[in-house]
This record gives sequence, structure tokens and C-alpha cells, in this order.
Amino acid sequence: MVTEKINIVDTTLRDGSHAVSHSYTKEQVSVIAKGLDEAGVDVIEFSHGDGITGSTINFGFSKEDEFELLEACGKAIKRAKLTVLLIPGIGTIEDLKRAKDCGANMVRIATHITEADVAIQHINWAKNNGLFVCGFLMMVHKGTPEKIIEQAKIFVEAGADYINLADSAGYMTPKDVKPRIEALTSAIKLPVGFHAHNNLGMAMANTLTAIDAGARYVDGTCRGLGAGAGNTQLEVLCAVLKREGYTTGVDAYKLMDLAEDVVEPIMPRPQIIRTDSLMIGYAGVYSSFLLHTRNAAEKYGLSARDILVELGKRNMIGGQEDMIVDVAYELTRKK
Repeated sequence: MVTEKINIVDTTLRDGSHAVSHSYTKEQVSVIAKGLDEAGVDVIEFSHGDGITGSTINFGFSKEDEFELLEACGKAIKRAKLTVLLIPGIGTIEDLKRAKDCGANMVRIATHITEADVAIQHINWAKNNGLFVCGFLMMVHKGTPEKIIEQAKIFVEAGADYINLADSAGYMTPKDVKPRIEALTSAIKLPVGFHAHNNLGMAMANTLTAIDAGARYVDGTCRGLGAGAGNTQLEVLCAVLKREGYTTGVDAYKLMDLAEDVVEPIMPRPQIIRTDSLMIGYAGVYSSFLLHTRNAAEKYGLSARDILVELGKRNMIGGQEDMIVDVAYELTRKK
């Protein structure tokens, strides 16, 4: 029987924010965070979908103040780590200070697969102020194993506690995941994590492949709630891991009840693979582009598929959501 501990990271209150148009209330955050904590989840992530202070005209405004929501989340958690996501250029060190004051004791600092160096000062500050730090590489399908190792080592040298690889576009299949995780676990001494999106229906398979290849932190969300077609469905993952003999410390029944009784009722639609989210995975673009692309397609009378394919050709990355309207306008003029 497999007994090695797998650390469970829940991002319902962060990646899930995309799927509910950043409409979480303090009451919802408190109930979900309390339920996750009582279920035994190791890390609970709260932020705007695009990280702390992502509440802007570019990314979509939160219904309530982000830091008040974070504080409510912190008060509801008794044992799990409370983490925020910070994307340098969207969030700042000053924002990280506020997050720590609101109860965060961990941060996941996320950069594009080629830009780890922009996070060095943020990691330094976080470590010097007692936070547990994850270096989070996004859009890893665009990086070779060699590039991933190169960039991860920047996080390692800056002081990160573990390194997370994110299939931000939901583009990868198990044959893409395995060599990247294996290469990284062989090259560094820190634990490795994995974050999946389900745009091609591969999130569960990719997450299990990552674990088999050596990942010991894995992300998921209740009911799979997240950007694009969503994330790895956490209650399913924990049930599978329990059956396979892995140790997670999670009460799968409590997680199932939380997903069904609390999270599902606030979902605007079932988290399924629709054509436009499928196209995100196919084109290899950032999963948070989905709602912005739908809006641009409706405004300009275009197919969301055409916009997404063009975004993929231009190698657009997270943080460039404002360019979606420009691309849609250009396509309209060509048409």
C-alpha cells in the first residue's frame, strides 16, 4: 500500500472566483473555508482569481473588498495554512503585507514560465517575514523540462519552500506532464506541486500522473469550480487517492458534503467542457481568458473560437486580458 503523504491544496476560493465572476460574499467565504478546514485540507487559497488586488477593470471587480474577504477566510480557519496568490505586477509587496495582517501565513507567487526572476524580491520579503512560500510557474506547457528547471531554480535560490507547475491553459496530457514533473523532482531537492485545468478533460488524469511522477502538493477545487472548464475536482481526487492507498488526511465524505451542499448551489452553471473552454485547451491560452473572450465575441459578433485561436497564435499570457478586446476588434475589421 502507498502511504506517502500527498498535500491537498484547495483553490475553490481563488481559481473558483473566475467561475462566479468574483462574486463571493464574506458569508460564503467563511462557510467554505470552515468546511475545507474541518475536512482536513492542508492549504486553502483565497484571492481574486488573478491574485490579490486583481480586482480591476481588466480582470473583473470583486463583489466585496478582497482584504475583508481574506480576513473572513482567516477567521474561519483553525488548522490549515491560508495562502494567497500573488502575481508580480498585479500584486505588490505592500499588498502582501496587508494579506499577512489579514491572516495569510503562506503565499504562492506566480509568474509566466519564462519570468521567475520578477518574483525574487517578493519571495525574499515573504521568507524574511515568516511566510511559507511557493514558487508558482504558470503556462508550463510552453516550457521544456530544461526551461522549467532553469526557472524553478530561480525560485529555489530566492528561498521558496516548494515549486508548483501550473497547466494554466488545460493544454497538457499525461505524456506532457510526466517528463516535466520527473525532470523537476530530479533536479531540485524541494517538493514539487501541480495545478491542472480541465479544458481538454485531462485534469484528473494529469494530476494523478503528476503524483506518480513525484508531485507531493496537488491543487483542486470543490465541484471542479475554476477558470475555463475548471480544475481537478477535489472531492473526486481525494476519494481516488484514498482508494489507491495514499495518505491525504482529508475526510472525503466531509469534502463531498461541502461540494454538494455549499459550493454547487452558488455555481452559475455546471462546470462542464463547453466549446469555448475546449478551445482554450486546444489553443493553449490562459484559462481566465474565457469570460473575457465570451464578452468580446458577443460584443463584436464573432465566434469565441476564432478569438481564442488568434490569442494562442500571439502567445498571449495571463495579465494581458485587456488585449482580448483589441484582438476581437482587429478580427472584426479583417472580416
